[in-house]
Amino acid sequence: MQLYNSATHKKEPFETHTPNHVEMYTCGPTVYHFAHIGNLRSYIMEDVLEKFLRYDGYSVNRVMNITDVGHLSSDADTGEDKMLKGARREHKTVMEIAQYYTDAFFEDCRKLNIKRPDTVQPATGLIDDFIHIVSTLLEKGYAYLAGGNVYFDTSKLDHYYVFNNQDEEDLAVGVREGVEEDPNKRNKNDFVLWFTKSKFEDQALKWDSPWGVGYPGWHIECSGISLKYNGEYLDLHCGGIDNAFPHHTNEIAQSESYLGHPWCKQWFHVHHLNTNSGKMSKSKGEFLTVSLLEEKGYDPLAYRFFCLQSHYRKGLVFSWENLDNAQGAYNKLLKKIAALDSKDGSVDQAVLDEYKAKFVEQVGNDLNTSMGITALYDALKAKTNGATKLAILDSFDQVLSLSLLEKAAQLREKQAAQTQSNAGGYTVTGEGAPAIDALVLARGEAKKAKNFAEADRIRDELKAQGIEVTDVPGGASWKRI
Repeated sequence: MQLYNSATHKKEPFETHTPNHVEMYTCGPTVYHFAHIGNLRSYIMEDVLEKFLRYDGYSVNRVMNITDVGHLSSDADTGEDKMLKGARREHKTVMEIAQYYTDAFFEDCRKLNIKRPDTVQPATGLIDDFIHIVSTLLEKGYAYLAGGNVYFDTSKLDHYYVFNNQDEEDLAVGVREGVEEDPNKRNKNDFVLWFTKSKFEDQALKWDSPWGVGYPGWHIECSGISLKYNGEYLDLHCGGIDNAFPHHTNEIAQSESYLGHPWCKQWFHVHHLNTNSGKMSKSKGEFLTVSLLEEKGYDPLAYRFFCLQSHYRKGLVFSWENLDNAQGAYNKLLKKIAALDSKDGSVDQAVLDEYKAKFVEQVGNDLNTSMGITALYDALKAKTNGATKLAILDSFDQVLSLSLLEKAAQLREKQAAQTQSNAGGYTVTGEGAPAIDALVLARGEAKKAKNFAEADRIRDELKAQGIEVTDVPGGASWKRI
């Protein structure tokens, strides 16, 4: 496999410390609010990467943190604690907020077919580990006490800006909400390892430490959790591009200073999901969630399909029109698969192996998921029988996770049920959305009962959702416009 490495700024052969085994770490969410679909784009791409590695013959140990303490509203150790901000917003305790939004995050992951990592560790569960690392950094001279807090001393490093050729906008993320000068810092890039002087009097979570009662800085959490569950040599570290600086830069600084040897060779960063007005952000108070997509009648897997059509290292522009196109293409793909007959011949293993090898070559070129989608259509056009085509599609879906065969089977059952129940009656055909089908059917029943006011009301409701209904002999058909 060839994979772009953010640390070297080039595409390289993927190599691991232990042959055929991957120690993988994913930066998890700060659980003070719902994840927006921009956040979830990163987790979708990381999920595909993990599944592709397994598909390609690797064993994978994937670890993810849950940040439930220490992440301030600026990534550069300034501002307000995000968890406390969420707790005050909803009149709950910090831990109630953490549990609620952790559960919500993994429910979104379930809807998007994102596999739960092998280990998920909330930061609040490893405080003693963080204290041990900070103590060691102090003993080694990489950290210092000032103003009651413990800081990492970046002047001790030969090379701090590991990801230094990122876009200027990406590098400025750490100060995007305005950095207040911290008089305790010896150098402008120094960062907090442990706070004992809270930014606000009512800081909810505090622990005893050798330096006083306080709480860990955000960056130390990921290092501590990865060291505990991935070991001293990490093969693959993943996250959004906005984590590259300062978060991942600081992780490298403290981890390698603590260990005394190189830590992680391969860095995988997913670029932003943008709207027409710019990058999606919770701080702006305007962000889209999986639940909102569902409320508007979209299948969450249509959003996954939308993400897979683009490369992870390119910014992706979200619009309702773009999602409509993805939903339509996904539905048409399912219809084509539903038309295949599993009883058409037996699986031709040679053809299956040929297509699997091509899939590994194409997707293995820097996780080219758009080629993975193309491979699905190539399989449908293959000069082979239905059973083999279905086997190829099922194999590819181990990586793409679009529930292709499952959804196609549901579509076949629905079509059969409609044919049976509507024989001689009113038949609805559309793009495979049961909620829309039900509305179109209700409109037809209202027209049959000469309740034209109700029929017009339903038509207007469908139109508001971007649905065009066409009456046909014996029923109606609909499509998104």
